[in-house]
Amino acid sequence: MANHYKSIVVAVDGSKEAEYAFRKSLDVAARNKGSVLNIVNVIDTLPFEPQERSVAERIQRDSEELLDGYKVQAVADGIENVQVLVEHGSPRSIITREISKKVSADLIICGATGIGAVQRFLIGSVSEAIVRSAECDVLVIRTPE
Repeated sequence: MANHYKSIVVAVDGSKEAEYAFRKSLDVAARNKGSVLNIVNVIDTLPFEPQERSVAERIQRDSEELLDGYKVQAVADGIENVQVLVEHGSPRSIITREISKKVSADLIICGATGIGAVQRFLIGSVSEAIVRSAECDVLVIRTPE
């Protein structure tokens, strides 16, 4: 199949938009039998000063719980190959420069907007950055009105 995706990355951040992107990723993975669905969350360290260890550990734990929940849903929907990745840094660069290369992504799926409305206003959205810098196909999901 000419348009078969083998390694799909879906970026999630706990937002409603990311939930829609995740649901779409399940459909895409189901249509691309044998593909790997990589569910990723990048803990954005840019807006934070160095934090107390307990706060950093809580954020890490919350991120892992978010991804574990998505993985359970994906497996329940019949997706056989599911990986979860938690990374730290700027989602704008890590998703396309590191994660997509690490998993040999040929498709990245993300929500049109996410949690950081103020930050998006100041320095642009993560989805815009992904579209501009990705070396593979990108599917940006909009939420229904």
